[in-house]
Amino acid sequence: MPYPMQLGFQDATSPIMEELTYFHDHTLMIVFLISSLVLYVLILMLTTKLTHTSTMDAQEVETIWTIMPAIILVLIALPSLRILYMMDEIFNPYLTVKAMGHQWYWSYEYTDYEDLSFDSYMIPTQDLKPGQLRLLEVDNRVVLPMELPIRVLVSSEDVLHAWAVPSLGLKADAIPGRLNQVTLTSTRPGIYFGQCSEICGSNHSFMPIVLEMSTLKYFENWSHMMQ
Repeated sequence: MPYPMQLGFQDATSPIMEELTYFHDHTLMIVFLISSLVLYVLILMLTTKLTHTSTMDAQEVETIWTIMPAIILVLIALPSLRILYMMDEIFNPYLTVKAMGHQWYWSYEYTDYEDLSFDSYMIPTQDLKPGQLRLLEVDNRVVLPMELPIRVLVSSEDVLHAWAVPSLGLKADAIPGRLNQVTLTSTRPGIYFGQCSEICGSNHSFMPIVLEMSTLKYFENWSHMMQ
C-alpha cells in the first residue's frame, strides 16, 4: 500500500504491474526529453537574435519534424499493445472468483467450490483493532493462493462499481448485466488493499477490497474451514 508523500506507483506484486511500471518509466522518459527540447528551443528563441534564413522554409527540417513524432508514437504504441495483450490472455486459471458489487459492499463467490461465498463489509472506525487501517479493513478478506493464475469475474447488482487493486495492476468495471474478467498472479505473499474506483453513490468511499495472498496449503485449509 502507499505511504505518505510517495512519488510513483505502489510496489508491484504481479508481473503485469511490473510491466506497467516499466512502460510508465519508458513513456515518462520520452515526455521528459520532448519537454526539455521544446523548452531549450523556446529559451534559445527568446534570448538570441541570431537567425538562419535557410532553415525557415527548408524541406529537410519539415521532413524531420514530421517523421520524428511518428517514430516516437511507434516507440510508445508497441510496448503498450504488448502489455494490453498480456493483460487479456488467460491460460488455464487455477481458480475462479466472482466479485459482485453492491451498494456499498462486495460479495465474493469461489465458483470452483460448492458452497464458498461471503460478503465483505468495511470495518467501522470505532471497531478497528490496533494496527488496522481506517477505511481499508474488511470483515472478510479474499484469500487466494500466490504464484498461480487466478481469474476474477467482476459484475454488479445495482449501479456501476470498479474493482481495483493498484499493487496488482488490476482495475475492472463492475457493470450490472455484464461480466468482465481480469487475471491476477501474485509473486509473493502479503495483504493487498484496493477500493471501488467508480463513483457509485454516497458511500462510494467505504467499499474497500482486501486480498490476502498466501501459500497453497494455507489457502486449502482456509477454504475447508469456510465451507
